[in-house]
Amino acid sequence: MNYKDEIIRSIQTMVDRRIANHKTDRTYRSVIQKITSKGYVILDDTGSERTVKCCIPNVSLKAGQSVWVKEPMGNLKALHICGVV
Repeated sequence: MNYKDEIIRSIQTMVDRRIANHKTDRTYRSVIQKITSKGYVILDDTGSERTVKCCIPNVSLKAGQSVWVKEPMGNLKALHICGVV
């Protein structure tokens, strides 16, 4: 048994687990599909439709407009529009 290889495999396993559980803010580009009374319907990064709010004050958005969407700490329930492209 080569102990150097075993140590490297153990370190790699620890790093892989740490990366898999890491949560950060993600910002990506999306398009407004339609506007409803509850908010704006956009496509998230997996292609699913989600109804979100816009956090930009005094801005009016239209269907088909490209926007920046923020997903804070991997929480899809807190997904919101944070910018206009």
